[in-house]
Amino acid sequence: MGNGDIRVRGLAARAGGWSARHRWAAVGIWVLFVVLAMGLGSAAGRVDVKDSDQLKGETHTAARIIEDAGIDEPASENVLIQAKGGDLKATDAEFRDAVDAVVRAVEGTGRVTEVASPYDTKTISKDGRSALVQFDMRGESDTAGERVEPVLKAVEGVQQDHEALRIEEIGGASMMKTFDDAFGDDFKKAEYSAVPVAFGILLIAFGALVAALLPVVLAITAIMATMGLMGVVSHVMPMSDTANSVMLLVGLAVGVDYCLFYLRREREEREAGRDAQTALRIAAATSGRAIVVSGVTVCVAMAGMLFTGLAEFEAMGLASLMVVAVAMVGSVTVLPALLSLLGERVEKGRIPFLRRRRKSGGSQDSRFWTAVLRRVLARPVIAVVVATGALLAITAPALGMKTQQLTLDQEFGDSLPIVQTYNRLNEAFPGGSEPAEVVVKADDINAPEVKSALADFRDRAISSGASRGPVEIKLHDAQNMAFVYVPLVGGSDLDKAGASLDKLRDEVRPATLGKVDGVEAPITGQVAGSKDFNDQLAGAVVPVFAFVVVFAFALMLLSFRSLTIAVTSIVLNLLSVGAAYGILVAVFQHGWGASLVGAEGVGAIITWLPLFLFVILFGLSMDYHVFVVSRIREARLRGLATKDAIRHGVVTTAGVVTSAAVIMVAVFAIFGTLSMQSMKQMGVGLAAAVLIDATIIRGVLLPAVMALLGERNWYLPKWLHRLPDLTHDETPQAVAGAAARDDEGEPVKV
Repeated sequence: MGNGDIRVRGLAARAGGWSARHRWAAVGIWVLFVVLAMGLGSAAGRVDVKDSDQLKGETHTAARIIEDAGIDEPASENVLIQAKGGDLKATDAEFRDAVDAVVRAVEGTGRVTEVASPYDTKTISKDGRSALVQFDMRGESDTAGERVEPVLKAVEGVQQDHEALRIEEIGGASMMKTFDDAFGDDFKKAEYSAVPVAFGILLIAFGALVAALLPVVLAITAIMATMGLMGVVSHVMPMSDTANSVMLLVGLAVGVDYCLFYLRREREEREAGRDAQTALRIAAATSGRAIVVSGVTVCVAMAGMLFTGLAEFEAMGLASLMVVAVAMVGSVTVLPALLSLLGERVEKGRIPFLRRRRKSGGSQDSRFWTAVLRRVLARPVIAVVVATGALLAITAPALGMKTQQLTLDQEFGDSLPIVQTYNRLNEAFPGGSEPAEVVVKADDINAPEVKSALADFRDRAISSGASRGPVEIKLHDAQNMAFVYVPLVGGSDLDKAGASLDKLRDEVRPATLGKVDGVEAPITGQVAGSKDFNDQLAGAVVPVFAFVVVFAFALMLLSFRSLTIAVTSIVLNLLSVGAAYGILVAVFQHGWGASLVGAEGVGAIITWLPLFLFVILFGLSMDYHVFVVSRIREARLRGLATKDAIRHGVVTTAGVVTSAAVIMVAVFAIFGTLSMQSMKQMGVGLAAAVLIDATIIRGVLLPAVMALLGERNWYLPKWLHRLPDLTHDETPQAVAGAAARDDEGEPVKV
């Protein structure tokens, strides 16, 4: 059989072959797709998730009632006026002057309404040293953060005139501004850092400027196209800033990795003496197919988030699914076309001091992994026991995982001045920064029995111990509604505040508002939102886990036609996810080594992260797994003994797996350096999982398990032989050579 006479089949092989033959058409179609997607997205604009769609339960009910009533609840602000020391009290003249100055200053901005003095609302602390001036921002609450700057400056001006007092503003709008500023700064930092880091690693891996640039360019164009598509799709399924950031993270990681797999295989085949066309065809049939299998697996895993019923999760899942699909398509279509166009010019821009590693049969061997494999394959039982024991030990802390929505002080620590204000406000007025909000809807809000029930609710909220007051009631006569704001005992401690919320929901409400016919009174707020989110998430865990595991199992079964490979894939992935959970809990909940990543005092894992990590890691782990197992299968088809095939497959893929893992770990680690703890947790969890997966799992546990199983690795029951055959002809040797034999001389059935 001649050098170019190679039979390949499969979607990736056909796509790669077509692109190589129609190079300019493939590149032109890709550029047109990216431009059209961006143009359509820009024209359509992005629709973000509404508050009423964020959660189910009482939080959703409350948001729906407010929305249906047409009430645009304003963003509330507080100015905390507090004596710095000494005997100064709220009753003193200097204190009163400061309060009057604050009221005049905020009213003078023209941006606020309903300004209330603490002497009228009785919002003075028990020790008499703190008071709150309360007001609402004009305009829509969703955009209040964009209009609060003049008010903040006005309050700062009053502070300069009263040095004996601490005068600070905090509330929905100011916290929104703080969050948006930090979020924007964080992601600018991530965007500016991630691409150069990935490019630098690729430059070291390839040693050539053009070869390193290709994966980065394809990843960036995939991200740009997906951003446009998100705008269009958001009119059917709303998106969010979090979904956008997750899409960026996943898109850069998988986009670069997929191109890396393809490029390294094409290079390897050319170094083995094959012509450019043949090398491309083999890369398309092998690495291209691995990209499709792993890409589809990631997409299926991400689709699991669509079953949570949580709008934020659905947005993250759909955005991630789209960017992976776009990156996968780009890698198996436009990349072969670019490689065909460039030819040997892909080696342009060689870096003189980056020498190629010694070649062996066209593959880059790894001395380190060769040494590791020698020991692992010599004593596979010991390797399995030690590696599994280590992973289970790392997983152990996850058994005590505590999840919750992070409060402002947990999210940002002491890095922002507003956090210190938040803590001082909660100390002086427990729960005052984030009160529970009771949304009361009645047939007639001014009916005597309703007014009596509201007054009774206010009194019992305090007498029950759920709140220390003051409990504020705002009536909306036209809509027959009332908003009751209840500062919860426990404040920023969500465990204690959660117990206070339960008292309101289970004891106070049934005994008061619950006795009046026709009255709805769902309780919402940050604490309620965290509880409702956790409750809904708990109900979604089993179906999502089952969906992801079953479909991943089916894909592995069809791709390798081996029941054993499918089962071991699932077990190994679960071990890697469990280890990531354990590291997260150890660092962010228990504080072990928290100072190394700037995570002191968080004490909990943000609610959405465990499920998100599961689906994304289950998908991403398949990148390495499919790539490594495919090479082992190739070697076995060529007639190598099982252990030799394992050694060959792991060692020859060590370079590309290491490069891919380093890129993913580096990109994810950048998110681990951001100021927001939610992003930090996501970055650390993903980086740790990928590192474990690429080393302990793929380098030790996978080869050890496969060595113990021997020919049983390729076991497929007869009743499953009718399944579709999604395997491929990996190499010329596999196609042209005689049938491979197992260790006993029998034909290999793979």
